Amino acid sequence: MTFNQLIKLLPKLVKYNLKIIFAGKFFWFLLAAFGFFAFFMFQNAWNRAEINEGLIYNILMFPCLLLIFYPAVFGIQNDEDSRILEILFGIPNYRYKVWGVRLLMIYIAVFAILIIFSYIAILLLYPINPLEMSLQLMFPVLFFGSMTFMFSTITRSGNGTAVLVIVIGIALMFFSNMNSIEHSFWNILLNPFRVPDNFHPMIWEGILIKNRIFLFSASLIWMMIGLLNLQKREKFV
Repeated sequence: MTFNQLIKLLPKLVKYNLKIIFAGKFFWFLLAAFGFFAFFMFQNAWNRAEINEGLIYNILMFPCLLLIFYPAVFGIQNDEDSRILEILFGIPNYRYKVWGVRLLMIYIAVFAILIIFSYIAILLLYPINPLEMSLQLMFPVLFFGSMTFMFSTITRSGNGTAVLVIVIGIALMFFSNMNSIEHSFWNILLNPFRVPDNFHPMIWEGILIKNRIFLFSASLIWMMIGLLNLQKREKFV
């Protein structure tokens, strides 16, 4: 296949994979994410909370995790149910490349939706930098999305993965609120726009950089484990 043929094929490939990724119930997850986003905005405005970038980040956190939930949890099961996984296993070294591209497309789509949500927050609540806000939110999205994908390749069940991820998510939220972890780089939900009063800005910046490196590195590890699991044909057939 020549480079020109590949360029012509790319839009069709992207369109096909997007249909697979966001088929089924994703629309309802998108609707739910927007519903929670609108509710949180209304609630904070009604309670006359102090509106700032830190609050917008917290408001967007749950909707962005909801956006990544469905495609990461049910992607493998949907492939298995539609027999696509059997076809992919018939092509050597291709199945994990397909899912590598799909994960990239999922994250790009979620990033685009977050930018739209950020612009809505600008119109209704507070002026922020939508690009910076969306980029910062992508770190926990990458972490939870890649971790969820890894578990989906282990359980091979959408419902099983969903239960497992929800339990782990609740546990991580609990640990993130502990005094010893809340303002450390181990906090997965660390809010970069909310600087603690007793922290020097330079110290806080160092913690934030370490936190983002930690989240990105862990995301790559989860993703690699998941892609390697896809090479074990006997687990899926």
